[in-house]
Amino acid sequence: MHATDGLSEAAKIAYQAFLDMSDSKQAHFDYMQALEAAYESGGAPSADEKRELADLLVSHDKNVLAFKTAMAAITDDDERASLFKLMS
Repeated sequence: MHATDGLSEAAKIAYQAFLDMSDSKQAHFDYMQALEAAYESGGAPSADEKRELADLLVSHDKNVLAFKTAMAAITDDDERASLFKLMS
């Protein structure tokens, strides 16, 4: 049985948006850490590296908005509770 079985289509969309948001947050954080490690003894990220970091943040911001929008569509309190349990 899959974790989202029994959820409405809207709730499944919200859960996928949560997963996407979590992935984009981790990608941004990992890249930021890699840059910090690479330049901790001096130097600075290149323009391309800075642009990549900014692009990762833009992607994450879009995923946050998609999650917020998807969660707003979930009006049933029990379903919201099930989603929050699934996301924890």
